[in-house]
Amino acid sequence: MNFDIAQQTASVVFSDSYLVARDKFVAAVPTSRSYPCSSSGPSGEALFTDVAYFGSPDAKKLLILVSGTHGPEGYHGSAAQLLFLRAKFHEQLPRSTAVLFIHALNCYGFAWDRRSTAEGCDLNRNFIDFSKPAPPNPEYEELDQYCVPADRTEEGIRRAEAAIAEYRKLHGEMTYRSARSRGQYTRPGGLFYGGTKPTEARRTLEQIVGDFDVAARDNVVIIDYHTGLGPYGYGELQCEQPSGLKGYERAAKIFGPSVTLPDLGTSSSVNLHGTQDEYWQRILGDRHTYVALEYGTYTGTPVLRDEHWLFRYRPDAVDSELGREVRRATKRFFYPQKPDWNEMVLWRAHLVHRQALEGLRSGD
Repeated sequence: MNFDIAQQTASVVFSDSYLVARDKFVAAVPTSRSYPCSSSGPSGEALFTDVAYFGSPDAKKLLILVSGTHGPEGYHGSAAQLLFLRAKFHEQLPRSTAVLFIHALNCYGFAWDRRSTAEGCDLNRNFIDFSKPAPPNPEYEELDQYCVPADRTEEGIRRAEAAIAEYRKLHGEMTYRSARSRGQYTRPGGLFYGGTKPTEARRTLEQIVGDFDVAARDNVVIIDYHTGLGPYGYGELQCEQPSGLKGYERAAKIFGPSVTLPDLGTSSSVNLHGTQDEYWQRILGDRHTYVALEYGTYTGTPVLRDEHWLFRYRPDAVDSELGREVRRATKRFFYPQKPDWNEMVLWRAHLVHRQALEGLRSGD
């Protein structure tokens, strides 16, 4: 892409709502399969996760592109998927390789500009094995009342922020970040709540994997688009702990030394429980390479606190002016809607798409 093409492409592939993004995706693919969601959108509209497949049905190599794991992060993920199609990468596949698009995995969150699922779960903490005890996080239990304070007055927020500042001073920044973010399974309505059973969005992914016989492939690369963490506009290729050092090495071989891993201290993320990579590791093991393509937006904004407060304490106000104000702020945080950000993230996505296909092709 040259600069003019990048600017023109950004204006075409980005959308201002889930419905527009869905219409663009469905129009861009010859055929798609739709997986309905039991929840409705803000105007009562039906919601779907849409899937498109390109390549030989029995291809042993597969690239999977997942958008919308975290609701409004789907604005970029959808745009990146459309960019892939506009680049016509899907028309240049060798017989050994196929591409599977999963558009708006958490379609409820995308439509409502809510990071969580309809069940109030963080989908990227929901992939634990629920037949076993959930990972404990007693540190978060201590912090929950301050991370999502019931009292949203100026004084209530001041007290909560003071308590968090004291915790960070006593226990250190990394302990605080891990407690807050790694996932918790005891405080519904709290931050990064992983739930007590598989969410509908997780079950949808599992159905897609079965319908397209993903577990039978020999080499699967997954790109899961995310936003909201790291420097503004930069796309970090994050590996997760379930794949371990081997998974990191596989990713670095494909994408180069910019790949990061929390265990190496190179990632902007901490180690997390119940990530999507935990699922891929269970079903594919060393036959898969997973990266979360994470784009930075802003820092220091309380959107997660406010979003969780709204749905936890004022669910009656979700579609009031107050609720819409909170949801608009969430959308702006995860999708800045700025021309510079749009172009930056598309340049990176184009590179990562090309690297992924070249990595799969290298074994032919």
